[in-house]
Amino acid sequence: MNDVLERLRAESDGSPFYETLRTAGPDTLADALTSAGQPLWARELAAYRLGLGGDRRAFEALVLLLNHRDPARCEAAAQALAVLGDPRTARAAAALATNTLRTAYALHPVRLLAALRAPESAPALIATLGRLLGPHDPYWRVALACAEGLGALADPRAREVLERARSHPRLAVAATRALTRLPAAQA
Repeated sequence: MNDVLERLRAESDGSPFYETLRTAGPDTLADALTSAGQPLWARELAAYRLGLGGDRRAFEALVLLLNHRDPARCEAAAQALAVLGDPRTARAAAALATNTLRTAYALHPVRLLAALRAPESAPALIATLGRLLGPHDPYWRVALACAEGLGALADPRAREVLERARSHPRLAVAATRALTRLPAAQA
């Protein structure tokens, strides 16, 4: 949490509004999310604090931040969404993880899906990993996160895609480790 607050403090460039939002109550934070003209750092700070506080008014802003091009924003949004406990989170993360046009930004949605352990998690990770197994796919970090997440989930439906992932040098160790965590195959 301190890393996020320090990053946002730096982005605020000494704005007194930073201190206001850092200590504000939920209604003031929610107002900052919906007020026109707020800078991105202020919206992120408000959504992050609301999310960590379990206030579902942060959900939509956090999902937008989860899909941001800045990895630090994505990571902070994923942290807050994991704490928020909104039942829509897994569905939103699955949509982001499986969106072929946004693969470059899928790392944090993939990690969030593994942490959530929701019904949507394994199917989304299997689908995403499956399409990233091409020989020259540039998104190997996302594929690696999928393999690691599937290992954490230990879902037997992942066996086939993890077997295929073992032939990829950057994924072999994680895929092999994930396969050891799956229940034994039925004969």
